[in-house]
Amino acid sequence: MRIAIASDHAAYELKALLADWLRGEGHEVADLGTNGPESVDYPDYGYRLAEAVANGSAERGVALCGSGIGISISVNRNPACRCALVSEPLSAKLAREHNDANVVALGARLTGIDMAKACVAAFLATDFAGDRHARRVDKLSHPPVLENSR
Repeated sequence: MRIAIASDHAAYELKALLADWLRGEGHEVADLGTNGPESVDYPDYGYRLAEAVANGSAERGVALCGSGIGISISVNRNPACRCALVSEPLSAKLAREHNDANVVALGARLTGIDMAKACVAAFLATDFAGDRHARRVDKLSHPPVLENSR
């Protein structure tokens, strides 16, 4: 699978470990930075990762920052992306199965390497269930027009 991975300075070490692990698992990995402890802005890397997923150069994405929150918000600004912030494998599995998430976000200050690997493995191993979930996921990209509720 083609996977894009990106992080800010708070998560560059976790990103490097996950990228190496993913390559060892046979995946093609595009490391979109950052690659050091110098302070950077997480939205820059979230937007870069989102573009890679949106344009098809990556099938899935892994987004990392200190908490996972900021970078997940930036990835989700791209309407082609459905980024889920997860902290354990069940939420990673359900993000794929029910929400067709194509990007998973993790917080490096909150998640150790073994748990991060377990989350990413569950995310990559799970297919979208479709069926009743497809209608809901479609609404994420095409929200219904709501009447004024005054």
